[in-house]
This record gives sequence, structure tokens and C-alpha cells, in this order.
Amino acid sequence: MSYMLLIHEPVGQRATRTEAEGRTAYAAMVAFGERLAAEGRLKAVESLAGLDGAVRVSHASGQAQTLDGPFAEAKEMIGGFFLLQNVNREQAIALAHECPAAQWCTVEVRALAPCFDESHA
Repeated sequence: MSYMLLIHEPVGQRATRTEAEGRTAYAAMVAFGERLAAEGRLKAVESLAGLDGAVRVSHASGQAQTLDGPFAEAKEMIGGFFLLQNVNREQAIALAHECPAAQWCTVEVRALAPCFDESHA
């Protein structure tokens, strides 16, 4: 089965690190990803840029809206993800505990699944 580890980090946290601290954190995350890849558990991994260049699009109430970031109400942002394969729920949770980001962020574990199950229609 496939699971995603979503890295939720506080907005602005990256700016509080020294360059050395940032490089150390990034190196730990890269090493974690390389280990998962070597084990055949990694399908994809990416870091995401901060909210400054982000855009939110919605069509709520039939009105097209575009909102440029940063978003004043945002307290957290998705900083990146690991897309896992060939793991069960317990393994995904164990890997989330091993993820270096769990030391400074929240790591959310989500199963990949259809958003609509036709078998219940």
C-alpha cells in the first residue's frame, strides 16, 4: 500500500535557523530519503518552497478567486512530503517517527485512496 508523510512546519521556522542549522536539517532529510529509496519504500520526495510565492485558487459560491501568499492566517505550511510505497499503516507510522522532521515539525501520515468509493454508491 502507499502512504504519504506530509511535513507540517510552522510558518517562518526556516528563517529562524542559521545557515549551518538549515544545511544540517536538510542533510538529515536527504539521508532519510536516500535510505527509504535504498529500501525500495520511496516513490517520491520533494521539499516545497515557502508561502511567499504560493497561490490559493477556489471557486466557492461560483466565484473564481485567486489569493497570493503569504497567507496571514496560516500558522503552518506543508514543507514537503515523502510518498511511500510497499508499506502498511504501522510501517508508515514507524517511518514517520524516524523522519528527522518529526524533531521540529509534525509529520502527518495519510494513506493514498480514492476520494470517492464507488462501491458504496
